[in-house]
Amino acid sequence: MEIKNYLVDKKLDIDSLYVKARGLKLEPTINFITSIIGPRRAGKTYLIYEFIKEKRLKPEDYLFIDFEDEDTISFRREDLLRSPYLSKETYGKEPDYLFFDEIQNLKEWERLVYTLYEKKRYKIVITGSSSKLLSKEIATSLRGRALPLTVLPLSFVEVLKAKNVTLSPPLSSEKTSSIKYELSNYLVNGGFPDIVFDNAKATQFFRQYLDLVIFKDLTERFGIRNISVVKLLMNSILSASGKEFSISKQYKTLRSMGMNVSQKTVYSYAQLFEDSFFCFFIPRFSTSLRKSSLSVKKVYLNDNGFANISGDKERGRQMENAVFLELLRRKDNYDIFYWKDYQQREVDFVMSTNGKSLGLIQVTYASHKEELGQRERSSLLVASEELHCNNLLIITWDYEAEEKIKGKKIRFVPLWKWLLDV
Repeated sequence: MEIKNYLVDKKLDIDSLYVKARGLKLEPTINFITSIIGPRRAGKTYLIYEFIKEKRLKPEDYLFIDFEDEDTISFRREDLLRSPYLSKETYGKEPDYLFFDEIQNLKEWERLVYTLYEKKRYKIVITGSSSKLLSKEIATSLRGRALPLTVLPLSFVEVLKAKNVTLSPPLSSEKTSSIKYELSNYLVNGGFPDIVFDNAKATQFFRQYLDLVIFKDLTERFGIRNISVVKLLMNSILSASGKEFSISKQYKTLRSMGMNVSQKTVYSYAQLFEDSFFCFFIPRFSTSLRKSSLSVKKVYLNDNGFANISGDKERGRQMENAVFLELLRRKDNYDIFYWKDYQQREVDFVMSTNGKSLGLIQVTYASHKEELGQRERSSLLVASEELHCNNLLIITWDYEAEEKIKGKKIRFVPLWKWLLDV
């Protein structure tokens, strides 16, 4: 197929799609390349489709090339560079937007994108994720010329919207019960679009995700031969969600099982899991950057739905993972840490900017005041003193109150209210 025909046919395909809207905003600019990154199957390409439909772009306004389409294999590089002009030959004007999906499948794609970007005539959006190139590498390969936009699986607000659960106040008892029911499902099944929009079976989806995506991305991309180590490490990450994850302990465990692997290799494999957006490691808070970077990290998964295959039925940990992902979505000029002192008192999350603590959050599965343990309060108060932070929050399952202890105010907010920001 000639590229001119492809450009026309692709727009007809997009026009026929029914796209369910999300709460994310794509804002391309001429001054930077927009690089959409994130886990596989989280909806990066559909975000482009949504933008095209929301802005009601006409065929002459954009071009879209999916480099996973078989037709693109035969495209000559000079034709790709001339694609805006080829589009003009068909529609009478150059496109304002250039959308390049799965760009990593094009050899030396950076040069193509650079050349088009330097014309300062187009708003360029790219996506990429495969065994050939991890999506984080897409952004870093552009050396400061890209603005990364991270797309995670659906938030709880997006899930409710997809299920047509309205949130208009005042919320009746019946509506609140419906929200809590959906939250229970969300904590177990997560927010991947295939599950929420297309009703894919969660257990089957996540097994395929691990078998066909994680292993493929890591083992093929980096030529890893010791697949047994990768699999054992992946299972350890799955079972450790919300807990400290010591590379040293993982190394010793693997060695005790007879695995011929170095500690450096275990560390590099764990980093690859994070680079692929399978999981996230957050450091222990310290005013010393060096101490913080060398600390034992806590690990969280990119979606709560992995509880389906990890066997994790602990509601408190499920809640904690959901809170972390929401903090990541809301992240604006702050970094996320956890806090722990020499007496092993711990605070789940510390939001900090340049060493200054902006807020402390504990997460607990409690529905009544009597179910709250002393740990949540005491650890929060100790951390508040040490970090000079009075923004104290305990996220519960269903307990809401405000307490003043030792002159400090602690807010208790149910998870569903915090996720919905109501």
